[in-house]
Amino acid sequence: MSQWAKAIQLCGAALHEVYSMQRFPIEVRHYGATWIEAQQWADIDEQNPVHEPFAVNLLEEMIGLLEKQAADIDQAGDFINKVKIQQAAVQFRNIHGNNPLGFVGLVKNCLAAELRLIQQAENATSQSPESSQQPENQRQLQQEFEFINKCSQETENDLRQLQHKQESFIIKYQQNEKVKALLSSGQLEKEKTAQLQKQQQAHELVLRQMAQEILQARLNLAEKHNTTLQALSQVQHKVLEEELISWKRRQQLAGNGAEFDNNLDSLQQWCETLAELIWKNRQQILNVAMLNTQLPMHMPTGRRDLMPYLQTTITGLLSTLVTSTFIIEKQPPQVLKKDSRFQATVRLLVGGKLNIHMNPPQVRATVISESQARQLLKNEKKPNTEKSGEILNNIGTMEYHQATGQLSVTFRNMQLKQIKRADRKGSEAVTEEKFSILFSSSFSFGQELVFQVWTLSLPVVVTVHGNQECNAMATVLWDNAFAETGRVPFVVPDKVPWPYLAEALNSKFKSLTGRGMSTQNVNYLAQKLFSAVLDDYSQYMVTWAQFNKDSLPGRNFTFWEWFYAVLKLTKEYLKGPWNDGSILGFVSKAEAQDLLLQRPYGTFLLRFSDSEVGGITIAWVADEQQKTVDTLSTGEPQVWNLSPYTAKDFSMRSLGDRIKDLQPLLYLFPDIHKEAAFGKYFSASDETKQKIKEGYVGSCLKDTIPDLMGGQTANPLNLEYPGTPQNLQNPQSPASSIQYDAASNNVMAALENDDMDFDSYLMNSAMDYGAEDIHQININNFLTSMDPKS
Repeated sequence: MSQWAKAIQLCGAALHEVYSMQRFPIEVRHYGATWIEAQQWADIDEQNPVHEPFAVNLLEEMIGLLEKQAADIDQAGDFINKVKIQQAAVQFRNIHGNNPLGFVGLVKNCLAAELRLIQQAENATSQSPESSQQPENQRQLQQEFEFINKCSQETENDLRQLQHKQESFIIKYQQNEKVKALLSSGQLEKEKTAQLQKQQQAHELVLRQMAQEILQARLNLAEKHNTTLQALSQVQHKVLEEELISWKRRQQLAGNGAEFDNNLDSLQQWCETLAELIWKNRQQILNVAMLNTQLPMHMPTGRRDLMPYLQTTITGLLSTLVTSTFIIEKQPPQVLKKDSRFQATVRLLVGGKLNIHMNPPQVRATVISESQARQLLKNEKKPNTEKSGEILNNIGTMEYHQATGQLSVTFRNMQLKQIKRADRKGSEAVTEEKFSILFSSSFSFGQELVFQVWTLSLPVVVTVHGNQECNAMATVLWDNAFAETGRVPFVVPDKVPWPYLAEALNSKFKSLTGRGMSTQNVNYLAQKLFSAVLDDYSQYMVTWAQFNKDSLPGRNFTFWEWFYAVLKLTKEYLKGPWNDGSILGFVSKAEAQDLLLQRPYGTFLLRFSDSEVGGITIAWVADEQQKTVDTLSTGEPQVWNLSPYTAKDFSMRSLGDRIKDLQPLLYLFPDIHKEAAFGKYFSASDETKQKIKEGYVGSCLKDTIPDLMGGQTANPLNLEYPGTPQNLQNPQSPASSIQYDAASNNVMAALENDDMDFDSYLMNSAMDYGAEDIHQININNFLTSMDPKS
């Protein structure tokens, strides 16, 4: 089967669009199919002048073939196709006579496009069993596109028939006018005159009948076009106002960390299909208007002339499609620091189908304020009439990517050099002021249509210093989470339900750290925000002031500042343990104590500090030595909390190594050995790092926990009971034999391990704990006390 036969069978109406866009008469492809496919077009490089003689031969053969074909068609009585073939031969000679290589390129493009249509149709056929797995909206759109395509094909056929009828009418009308002129000349004999008059009357009757048929065909065609345009309008509304708006909303939520598939393939396919159908119907309507001009007819009484409405509607659909599909594929950063470089990508979803890339348009980026954005949407001002800052490298040319069919431009080195701020209202901070990047351009379609297009980026907060990032991020998060479709720029509610805010916080936390928060974590945040312990916070409302204006009770920082610092600390230093589930994190000090008191000594957990912004602390149950002292003092074990670690601490030594250093920490809550939980985060032994370099020995940092029981091996000596640690609870009471033995064992153990000598032990004990200066002790008294006779 030839390629053309296969294309007719599989592609149908899509072929008309291909050849219409390429300005290559489809009738030429049909009648010249055998000859066209027999030529070796691929052997000729249309960019190589050396191949021009071969191109000249092909062009001449094509023109000769068309002239011969026109004569054959004339004999068959097909007047319409004869005229089209003749016009094509003249067109090829006039246009390509001086550029035969361009003719070769045109044919190659048509054949390549034709082959792509065949492959797409074959793939669709082979995948048809899977069509039931497509989302419902895609199946509906596909059905609607098929219906519109069918309607467009019918109107195309009706238009050809109308054109054929009108051309036949014009020919017969001209013949009738010649007869009338001959009769009025009086040069004919009576018998001949009577015969001609009789024939003329019959001709006029036929002409009246043909005129009625033409008029009725025009009315029917207008009604069909009206039906097609209504269907086009509905499906375009679904694509632009539902699917594309939904994509933009998902893109905005992605700014808060929500999952987002940035693939625009389906949307581009729908938009390109719309462009093809709109353009096809527009051409049909323009052709009908031209036929109406060539043969004006009065509308029947009571019938409305739909042509002006159809022309206005189809142009409006095209304008809406082009302006709405000019989108920002990659948004600029929403927290934009002055003098820093940033990127953005702008794309036109229908660029490949309307030949806009033949004259690549330029796109300009401008920063505008919130009030200017409002004026722009109200059409009070045209784009680029005013700006609120200066952006370097803000002009780019759209490029067409042949492989993907995408028309886009990427700004890679933009830089915000200046910003003009508005007068702030009340307590509004600079980090609450929103701007937007306006991207604008102008698209031309031939000489008749010019569209001014523009699109606004998501709200942007401009900072000049790193310490503004936290509050700027709060403004962006609130706007992304609670912006409504079709809002006035950039209005957001001042009060939102807590579950919605919790969802946004969880999404942000998960995107930056890798793991989201549990229900218990979220409840802890609610307790912190509302200063209330409840089972259900779903009915609570959160104001913007509560979120990032008012300080938390008893603190000098806001809820968001605390949460943002935790988020940043986890992202930069704790991501691994957090994703492992080794950090409980969002738990209060009291709750941590309740959890740990149920566990064995040495059990610990990690929680984010309530009092220090961006801090994490370790809480643990006292070890065995501390158990003895605590039992003597309170009869109960105790939970201790280390001072919070911050980013500064972790920049010097990691969490894993700090936990490794701390010997009292044995089991991660509830019962995981610390090496099993954090072993993979332990660094190599620090001793191996102490290499001599340039005459110096390296040092290392290690964490230690102070002796919380007062120090069993370092208590001050009670000279009334030599060698015995002082009873911490009752200094006046004598030490028990158990305490004496423990102290002795500690001293002996220290000596055996070469930790210190005995004199050093005594000296350190005296100096550390404020005992009487050892050099001032009365030695005689001391010796007397040691005399066995005394």
